Parts: sequence; C-alpha cells; structure tokens
Amino acid sequence: MVTLAIGALTGMPIEQTAHGAQHGAGGMRFVRIGDAPAGDETPAAADIKQIVVDNFSFTPATAAVPVGTTVTWTNHDDIPHNVVSPEQKFKSPVLDTDEMFSHKFEAAGTYKYYCSIHPRMTGQVVVR
Repeated sequence: MVTLAIGALTGMPIEQTAHGAQHGAGGMRFVRIGDAPAGDETPAAADIKQIVVDNFSFTPATAAVPVGTTVTWTNHDDIPHNVVSPEQKFKSPVLDTDEMFSHKFEAAGTYKYYCSIHPRMTGQVVVR
C-alpha cells in the first residue's frame, strides 16, 4: 500500500470488478484513507498519526490519538524545526526539510510540545 499526502489518499492494488474490468490508472485506484478497508496486510491507521510542520505551524495543532499510537512529525518547511516536550517526555533533533521524527505515546494524557527554535510554534497530542 502506498500512502500519499497527509490524510488524502491511499493507493491500493486494483481489483477485478464483477464484469472483469479494472479501475484506475497505472495499476492503482485511489480511495480516501477513511474508505480504505482495514486488512491484516496493512498497518492499522489508528496506530500512526501524521503531523505536518509547515509555514511555522504544526498541523493539526491538536491531535487526538488512542494509547499506543506512534505520532510522526514531518518538516515540510524550508527551514529547520524541532519538536520538544516541555516535560522532557520527547525531543527531536533539528529536522531539515522532509526529515521526520516519531514518538510512541504509551500513556493517556495531554502532551504539549513546541519548536525550541521558534517557540511560538506549539501543538499538543491528546492520548485517550
């Protein structure tokens, strides 16, 4: 399975329809991630949450996830950023463009974070 852009589309191998025709282009059909079936061959969508760092902001600014979720921050900005927990629960290295940092949240709670290079950039992960 190929994941494209945050929360947008998931590419899946095309399947034969009842009439034998195929859908899509280039051997792929595209569906919204919310419409993709949960199968054993793909990682559970609930286990991974993406946060984009771009234009001096974290998107989404608040991410609600279940316990055990790995959150991945990806820097799409032209300048370096990092992700720092004020409580020292996690801290990324400085992330250049397109670099990523991941942290698995094992306990319920609200985890605030910010970019220590640009302290006005803030966000939070709410783990339930």
